[in-house]
Amino acid sequence: MTTRTGRVTCDLTITVDGYAAGLHQTEQRPFGDDGGDGWGDKLHAWFAEGRDEHPAEFDRMLTAKAFILGRNMFGPVRGEWDRAWKGWWGDNPPYHGPVFVLTHHPRDPQPMDGGTTFHFVTGGIEAALERAREAAGDGGDISVHGGATTVNQYLAAGLIDELRLHIAPFTLGAGVRLFDGVPPLNLEQLESRAAASVTHLRYRVLR
Repeated sequence: MTTRTGRVTCDLTITVDGYAAGLHQTEQRPFGDDGGDGWGDKLHAWFAEGRDEHPAEFDRMLTAKAFILGRNMFGPVRGEWDRAWKGWWGDNPPYHGPVFVLTHHPRDPQPMDGGTTFHFVTGGIEAALERAREAAGDGGDISVHGGATTVNQYLAAGLIDELRLHIAPFTLGAGVRLFDGVPPLNLEQLESRAAASVTHLRYRVLR
């Protein structure tokens, strides 16, 4: 039997000038100086509006069978794991599946409520993708869910099939920016949809 490989997608909210987070991230401000209260309320206003306002975008996020996060997306803890930080999202994270967190420091898997388990991968982006493929199963999609530095690594390595961007209508001027260090890309636009708080764009990344 031939195993079908699922798509590797990316969902990322960015400002008009390309920033996925501001400067000065802290435990209380996961998106740094993002123009709001630090919890991404301005950057992710569309997400707070919910599935009724953005049904296609929410549905697509739920199709992934495994997820990949950079350590910075998991939390502000740096270096060795010296305390039991479990991520930004409380006891029941929104992933409800296996999540592979890139890190240089080994850590045992962290099971959470709702079916999410965080697995910590020290072997780099390709090792994380290989484990995510195994977890996703035959034809299951994988979502590289951020942050921008991690997405940039996967884009630079040619490992993203579909790029889904959600453009918030303001600028930051500094922070962590999508496409930094990424060679020029050829993209095929699949969809564009405007809403009051965001513009949703979907691209196929051409090889």
